[in-house]
Amino acid sequence: MNYNRIELADNIGFSSVIDEKFKTSSFSISFITSLSDDSAAANAIGIGALVVSNSNLPSLAQMNEKCSFLYGASLTSYTRKRGDLQILGITASWINNKYAFDGENVEHEMLSIVRDCIFSPYAPNGAFSDEAFNITKKDTIDIIDGAINNKRGYAFTRAVALAFRDEPAANLSYGSHDKAEAVTAASAFMAYQELLRSAQIEIFYISSAPNPNAADLFRNCFASIDRAPAPVSFRTPSPLKNTPESRSEIFNVKQCKVVLTYKSTSDDLFALALMSMILGDTPFSKLFLNVREKLSLCYYCSSSFLRTKNAVIVDCGVEKENISKAVEEIDRQINEIRNGNISDDELENTLRLIDDSLESVGDTPSSYSSWFFERFCDNESVSVSDYFNNYRCVTKDRIAEAARSLSLDSSYYMLSKEVSE
Repeated sequence: MNYNRIELADNIGFSSVIDEKFKTSSFSISFITSLSDDSAAANAIGIGALVVSNSNLPSLAQMNEKCSFLYGASLTSYTRKRGDLQILGITASWINNKYAFDGENVEHEMLSIVRDCIFSPYAPNGAFSDEAFNITKKDTIDIIDGAINNKRGYAFTRAVALAFRDEPAANLSYGSHDKAEAVTAASAFMAYQELLRSAQIEIFYISSAPNPNAADLFRNCFASIDRAPAPVSFRTPSPLKNTPESRSEIFNVKQCKVVLTYKSTSDDLFALALMSMILGDTPFSKLFLNVREKLSLCYYCSSSFLRTKNAVIVDCGVEKENISKAVEEIDRQINEIRNGNISDDELENTLRLIDDSLESVGDTPSSYSSWFFERFCDNESVSVSDYFNNYRCVTKDRIAEAARSLSLDSSYYMLSKEVSE
């Protein structure tokens, strides 16, 4: 494997990952910008519209036909958040040229399609076409409205909004329903033009063989864009509330949800990550084995470490009569770690799980792009093995210290109607 990153222009990175084992190639471009409810929906719709058509393929039917003709090549968009940032982009994948018939240059065709989607979208009169806009707007609103159907995920989202209130991270990656409804074909196109102008941009080209023309193709296109990149911060620890807040909401659910957010003052990120995994992010974690299995206080109970916000979030599904017992036991298990009660098996099994996960980097093109994108965000240039050594070097004392740095910030309760009666 060979990895190389160059700057095409100010705040535009182009990374190539060459691994001869791949039979397909991929290209992705990410636009990184501050997450705001005012712009999130328009940004998401604008990016989504790019993959429906472009000036040379002005309809979805033509786009689909072209991709199908290119041996089932794919072109998709994505929107997600990372801490206080909204990350949007498009991804294309295709078979390598050597597997095409009659010497067909599939890669050239796909890179040309991607180029046209980015720099020559089908936007007559300064607005996306009705087809591209209507499809993407409906999909975006469906995603926003459909989030409530996943009660666990929705409770987590509501807890995040409470914990990070008045911070960008409190907003939804796709924005709110009302803001999405207000987006027009013109405002979506304007939002995309602003992303081209001001977003941090990271491009990944992953293939079995280098293509020296790929970087130049996009360098030349960006040369015509009047760029004024806005600064972004990839890690913004959230301040602890003066006193812990609690919020309860009533839903038509049988199983209540409890989400507890703890914030840390520690910068020992690897110790915090290990602490969260030992607490509740593995099948052999303290929360799983004690709160769920041994005491049967909940249906699920897990923790996750939000590296970008320096927060640990514990969420569980619980019957109403067990809520206070579950919260008490969660706190007791955190105190176990604070007191250094971590077994050798807990630590070694957790490290083994991390090692297994890191071993999968490079199995697929997307695993490479995810890995190197995260290293870029963390401002790190480190191999997978060296990255794992950062975990291996963490001691039990450091894990205990990380746990002692946690303070409860907020508690969110999704209660069933019976609880309120």
